[in-house]
Order: sequence, then structure tokens, then C-alpha cells
Amino acid sequence: MKKTFWVAFAALLLAVPAANAQKVNEAAFRSKIEKSNADIADIKKNTKASTWINRGKMFYEIAAEPTKNIFPNMDAAMLKLAVGEPSAVNAAELGGQPVETWVYPYFTVYVRDGKVATWKQTRWILDDAIAQAVAAYNKAYELDPKSGEKVKAGLKQISDYCSLVGNAELDLGNSAVAADAYVQAFEAQSSPAYGQADPVLLYYAGYLRTFDGANNPASFVLGSEYLNKALDLGYADEEGNIYYYLFHSYYGQKANDPAFVLRAKEALLTGIEKFPKNERILEGLMQLYTSEPNVGDPADLVAMIESAIAENPQNIDLWFSRGRTFFALKNYDESIASFAKVVELQPEVFEGYYFLGYMYTVKGDAMNETIGKNTYNSQSAYDADQRAVTEIYMQAVPYFEKAHQLKPDHFETIQLLKQLCFRLRDEEGIMEKYNTYNELFQQAQANQ
Repeated sequence: MKKTFWVAFAALLLAVPAANAQKVNEAAFRSKIEKSNADIADIKKNTKASTWINRGKMFYEIAAEPTKNIFPNMDAAMLKLAVGEPSAVNAAELGGQPVETWVYPYFTVYVRDGKVATWKQTRWILDDAIAQAVAAYNKAYELDPKSGEKVKAGLKQISDYCSLVGNAELDLGNSAVAADAYVQAFEAQSSPAYGQADPVLLYYAGYLRTFDGANNPASFVLGSEYLNKALDLGYADEEGNIYYYLFHSYYGQKANDPAFVLRAKEALLTGIEKFPKNERILEGLMQLYTSEPNVGDPADLVAMIESAIAENPQNIDLWFSRGRTFFALKNYDESIASFAKVVELQPEVFEGYYFLGYMYTVKGDAMNETIGKNTYNSQSAYDADQRAVTEIYMQAVPYFEKAHQLKPDHFETIQLLKQLCFRLRDEEGIMEKYNTYNELFQQAQANQ
């Protein structure tokens, strides 16, 4: 009997938070707002930093209250304990994967494999609670700089909350809403008491607004604004993609003003000078130079890289850039020469061998395509051209093999070796290689 009692009591304990946690007492918060408004209307209380700190805390709590008990990867059972039973559960997709949507009065939670994937707030106690919270904290610091430590702690809460909102909206694919949340996080950090704001938040907001520009051209303007401000604050991501996104944010505005095409070009030129290995920036330059009249000759890009190499001939990144540029121009011989230099300078680096093998393969493919378009008057002429293609393909094999030796688990290398050796299977010693790489390919495919 005692055991039955304790089981029932435990079940009751679990049921209580589920029943109560769903409630958001808006009336209580509105009463707090009225009291806070009365406090700041009071001449004495208005001049106290504590009055404004309490006001900042209150508005933060109003913003965070509806979703304060949710976090990523939260177990679905724990979610029910924290916020209760949903009013509806529906089937949906998120990122191409099946999910359930659990509907609550203030938000919808997306559940995948029994875990919280993300959520979307659908109702607010007060729309501008975050802005009012930041304003209150700023007022407190203005009245008493000694309150800075408490004010900064409050602002950090706000910034963390806004970043969490941004992450949740990003998971839902809502680029513009996520961008706005990151901007709010940055603005909270930009308050005098906080110190230095993290410009990475503006970078996030900038590239998300740039993504959104395809659907909403006005987002390109905001994207360029945020990215430029991040750069002004000294931010640059490790790969230099900020310049690629800045290019797109400018290029997206060319319909309003053709001058933005040149701004897009300058963004890429600045980026490639600082990050010569960035493929995206190179692709952007090639796109501009080949699709926009009077922007520049692709040869200008080659000349720029050649000039940089002349000053720093041991720079691997520059030789990579040269190889990719000539590849884009379909000058495969110069591309091969570039990656051969990479291999010479760094003989134990996977990428040099992989790209060198790849360029020989691409050259062979191009030659083979030309043969298919030619008209031959003799079998011997055709055979001679086919032999030349075979010799080009043969040159790729040892470079791919070296790449495989350096990175045995790289699937694309194994796949290319299998395909290449099958094509060359009639050449001496190649059929044995094909059998080896075909077996490795099957094993790798099974493990993927």
C-alpha cells in the first residue's frame, strides 16, 4: 500500500508543473509595468539607478517569459514537464526532414527524434520589451556609472536572449527575422556600460540579410550596412567570406544604381588581396568580369595574381588562386602548371596533388569533347588523338594516388581513381589498380 501511495504521489508531482507552467500571467506583468511607470514618474525614484535597473530587469523578463523554459536539444518529455501538453501536434518538415510541431499559446516547438529542434514565438506580452529594457539599463548607467557591473550583467542577459532567438529563427530558415535578432543583440552590447560589442553579430546579420535579398531586395541595403559596419569595427571571418557577402549585397542593388557594380568589384578585389585562397571571392570576380560589360577583363585578374606572385613567389595561396583562375578561364595547361608549383612548394599537402590530378582529368575531358566534334578522314588520325587523351588521363593517376596516400579516407579521390582506372583499364598495370580502388570505393560507399 505504501509503495502505491508513493507512486501516485510521484505522478502528482510530475503533473503539477505541466499543468501550471503553460500559464503566462500577463496581468501580473502589466501591473508591474504600471508600478514601474509610477516609479519613474516619481521625482526621487526617477533619479536612482536602482529604479531603472529594476525596470530593465522587468522588461527583459517580459520578453523572455514565454520561452524561458525551452532550449535546443531539450528532451520532449522534459518539454512537457516544463510547459505542459501542447494544444495540437501536427506533422511538418524542417530542413527537408520530418518533424512534429507542438502548438502552445505563445510559441510553436519543432520536435525531431524526441528532441527540441527549434521553436517559433507566435505571441508576445509586449512587442518592444527588449528596446525598453535596453533603454532602462542605459538610463541607469547614465545616472550612476558605478552601477555599470549590474547594468552590464543585464545587458548580457538581453544579448544572449536575442542571440538565442536569432539561432532559433535561423534554424527555421527565417533569415530576415534572425538578422534582426542578431542586430538587437549587438545593440544591447553597444550600450556604454557593456564595453566593446562583438561585431560577429553584425556579420551574422549582414550575410543573413544578403541571403534574404533574393526575396526582398531591400535586405541587400541592410546587408551591406551591417557588413560594412562589422569591417569598420575590425571584423573579418577566418576565410574572408565577409567580402563575398558584401559583393552580393552590393551587386543586388545594381538595379537601383549601376555604381553598385563597381562597389561589388571593389569588395571582391579587397577580399582577394587579403584572402587569395578564397574560392568564393574568385568565383565572384569571374562572374563580374565575364557577365558585366566594362567592369574588367579576366586577364586583369590574372595580371593581379601574377603581380602578387612576383612579389611573393613562395605563397601557396597565390598559386592556388592562379590555378583556379586559369581553370575558370579554361586554360588548363596554366592551371596544371600552377598546381604543379603548389606540389613543388609543399610536397606533402593533399590539396596540391588532388587538384593537379583533377586538372589533368579536366584537360582530358576537354580534349575528348573536341574529338567528338571533329570530323576525321582517317582512322589513324582519330587513334592518334585518342592516344593523346589517354596519355593526359594517365598523368592524372599518380597525383590522385599520392592524394589518396595523404588522405586515405577522402571519398572523392577514391571515386575519381576508380572511374579513371576503369577508363584506362586496357593500359598496362591499370586493371589491377581499378580492382583495388573499386573495392575501396565499395567499402567507402557502404560506410557513408
